[in-house]
Amino acid sequence: MTQGRTAVALELPMPAALVHPNQDRSKQEIVYAALRDAILNGVLRVGAQVPSTRAMATRWAVSRGTLEVVYERLCAEGYLTRRQGAGTFVSAELPDSYLQVQPGLPMMTPSVAMQPRHHESHVKVGQPFVARLPDPALFPLQDWARHVLRCINKAGEIAAESNQVTGFLPLKQQIAQYLREHRNIVCEPHQVIITTGIRHALALISRAFLRPGDNIAMEDPGYPFGRDIFALAEAKLIDIAITEQGIDVEALSKAQQVRALYVTPSHQSPLGCVMSITKRLAVIDWAQQQGVLIIEDDYDSEFSYSGSPLPALMSHDNSAQTLYCGSFNKTLSAELRVGFLVARGAQLARLNEVVAIHGRAVAFHEQLALAEFMRSGAFARHLRTARQAYAQRRNRLLEILTQHANGKFRVSGHEAGLHLVLWLPADRDESAFCQQAAEHGLQLQPLSLFCRSITLPPAVILGYAALTLAQIEVSARSLATLLVSPASHA
Repeated sequence: MTQGRTAVALELPMPAALVHPNQDRSKQEIVYAALRDAILNGVLRVGAQVPSTRAMATRWAVSRGTLEVVYERLCAEGYLTRRQGAGTFVSAELPDSYLQVQPGLPMMTPSVAMQPRHHESHVKVGQPFVARLPDPALFPLQDWARHVLRCINKAGEIAAESNQVTGFLPLKQQIAQYLREHRNIVCEPHQVIITTGIRHALALISRAFLRPGDNIAMEDPGYPFGRDIFALAEAKLIDIAITEQGIDVEALSKAQQVRALYVTPSHQSPLGCVMSITKRLAVIDWAQQQGVLIIEDDYDSEFSYSGSPLPALMSHDNSAQTLYCGSFNKTLSAELRVGFLVARGAQLARLNEVVAIHGRAVAFHEQLALAEFMRSGAFARHLRTARQAYAQRRNRLLEILTQHANGKFRVSGHEAGLHLVLWLPADRDESAFCQQAAEHGLQLQPLSLFCRSITLPPAVILGYAALTLAQIEVSARSLATLLVSPASHA
């Protein structure tokens, strides 16, 4: 085993990502990666003492709370160990072979099927107009850090709860209460499964209920990562068109031997339309008659700007056919990676079996901190603040476009969420328009990226939530200039 003395962490240079920060990674992730890599690369060897969080915070110009979270994570993963009265030490012993270059290992080339086929992952804070993310500047970081530290300090008291593989009871209780009060879903804490987000929930559902060759009906246009996840399960995708009031129920009723239906009824992704109550009831009736599972993705219903959102589709289903997926990644922070899945009856039992095999996905201190964050009212306060900020940014964006390019566009899906759809004149070419925008520093996602079988008029997605008002002032004017300029073609 590789051992020996090495330079202490204070001699490690500040990570370049901290010197020249960007919005792609949080400081917590940067510091964690830097210390972990120093251990794995042999710069910090087993037995080396790591400076206190106070010293590291001063050295690297980050908060002590951030360092506490990072140290606790490294301890939990076995890289560090804390000795009372002595300090924090590197505990991960690495085989000598780990630090040696392995000759002759072939490069792994991803198959064509597994290579990204869309730009869904290119969303970015502060980049017009792919900023359909929660604004990290609105996240109450200090308040959150206090909750995290408090939970870390109580780690010994709650250790007995660490075997709850489907999630910790305090958080599940808060989520169940929130769903009852805001989404009209009556559920018990044991019916809530904690996930890392929507994609994790869809992966669990695929593993639990889909077999190769099963048919799954999906919205078209729709969520690209959802399609990819179900394709990994070797399911056959059936594309169902979207109308102004949600999924085309008539087309859905003609689909044969459907195992599951995936829908985003509260704010269709990406068109942004809201499924009417008539369609919701029709979908549930069809699913009950056909024995079809409904997968409800409620990814950003918290941000409704024209009144309260309709109750969740699951709230109308008394047959336990609906699986409800929610997430805090849109409401709080894209870096938090905490979500939840609600199921009932036999579906819940099957999911519990799958989760028991996969194991817990979210650290216990994050779950308990989030539970306290919700219980204290901080989550509700943050939602109110964020909702007002996003509505203001949306309003200003539309005001500028209307002022400078009136009659050259129309919008939809702007009553809720973190993005809207900008429909271009019929003679505009999506690709050419996006290329023009890129030349002016604007990144646009063409609507066609989200379509599989359907062909729609030219349009682009505008993500505005994680832009400042100053950025919107400048970028909206640039966009308006492009809208009134002569059309060019790819």
